[in-house]
Amino acid sequence: MEYSPVLHSLHVVPSSHLKNKLFFFCIMLTLWVYMIYCCVGYSSTMPGLQAYYGRTEPQVDPRASSVGPSRDLLNNDNDLDSRGDDWEDVRTENDSSNNNVMSAFLNESETKKLPQAIIIGVKKGGTRALLEFLRLHPDVRAAGAEPHFFDRNYDKGLEWYRDLMPKSSEGQLTMEKTPSYYITKEVPARIYTMSKDTKLIVVVRDPVTRAISDYTQTHSKKPDIPSFESLTFKNTSGVIDATWSAVQIGMYAKHLERWLQYFPMEQLLYVSGERLISDPAGEVARVQDFLGLRRVVTEEHFHFNPAKGFPCLKRPEGNSKPHCLGKTKGRTHPNIDPDVVQRLREFYKPFNRKFYQMTGHDFGWD
Repeated sequence: MEYSPVLHSLHVVPSSHLKNKLFFFCIMLTLWVYMIYCCVGYSSTMPGLQAYYGRTEPQVDPRASSVGPSRDLLNNDNDLDSRGDDWEDVRTENDSSNNNVMSAFLNESETKKLPQAIIIGVKKGGTRALLEFLRLHPDVRAAGAEPHFFDRNYDKGLEWYRDLMPKSSEGQLTMEKTPSYYITKEVPARIYTMSKDTKLIVVVRDPVTRAISDYTQTHSKKPDIPSFESLTFKNTSGVIDATWSAVQIGMYAKHLERWLQYFPMEQLLYVSGERLISDPAGEVARVQDFLGLRRVVTEEHFHFNPAKGFPCLKRPEGNSKPHCLGKTKGRTHPNIDPDVVQRLREFYKPFNRKFYQMTGHDFGWD
C-alpha cells in the first residue's frame, strides 16, 4: 500500500489540534466564570431602588412631634470623636488578632455597609464606653468618629454615609454612635427611611446626674459660662427651663414617644448607664443578645479602676495592663446647690415614671 501524506495528516494532526482546542476552551471557561463572579459582586454594591437593605425606601409622613426648641446657651455640641486614646491599643490589638485569622480571599471580599445597629443616645450617658466594649467583639465593626449623618449631614446622601463605615465581611455587624440622634426630631423618620429594621440602642442615666455631667464637660471648655444654678431656671422665675439642652435631654419619655411613631419598642434597647459601671459584663451581655451576637465580651474583659470610678478594658489572655477611657472621662462634678438638685428631681419625676412604664423597666432614679 502506498504511503499517503494526506491520510497521515488526517490520522495525526487532529489529535494534537483537539488537545489545543480543549486547553483553550478550559481557559476561556475559567475566565468566563471569574468575570460573572466579579460582575455579581460589583452589582450587589451598586445603588438603586433596592440598594439599601434590598428594598424600596418607604415614603414617610413627617409625623414627629418636637419636644420644643432648645435653648443651648453653652453650645453643648457632642464630641465629634470622644474616643480616649487609651482605648486605641486594645482596639488595635483586637482588630489585628481578628484579621490574622481571616483568609486573603475573605479580606478581599470585605465591603463597606450601612449600619445595621446605631447607638442613638444619650450624651453623657456612657455611649462611648458601650461602643468600645462592643468593639472587642470579633463580629462588630464600628465607625470611630461620630458621623452625625442623620442630624447634621443628611443632605450628603447615603453613599457619603456608607463611605464613613469600616469595611466588614459577611456575618459582621456594622454600627456607629451619635448621641444627639435621640433628641433630634427629624432623625427617627430618616433612619426608618434607610432601614426600618435598624436596631437602636440608647444609654440612659439619672437625668439629674446626666445634666450636671453635661454642664461639667462644657464648663471644662468654657470656664466663664454662667453657673449651673442660673442656667437651670428661666430668669428669676424659679421655673425649670426645659429648653436648655442639659435639661431637655433627660426628658427621655418625651423623646421616646417620637421614636415609637416609627419603630416598635422591641427594636429599641435601653441600657443603664449606672449598670454599665457597676455591672458592665451584665449590660454588655444584654446588648450582645439584642444584636444577635455570641456572648464573647464577658467578665474577663473588665477591670474596675477605683481611681477613675468606672471599668477599664483588659485582654483575657496574657497579663497586659488594663486600658481605660481617656483623661476627659470621670471629671469631678462641681458642688451644686442641694435645693436646685431637689427641684430638678421633682421636675423629672413624671417623665421618669412614664419612661419606666413605656420601657417596662424601673431604672431607680427616684
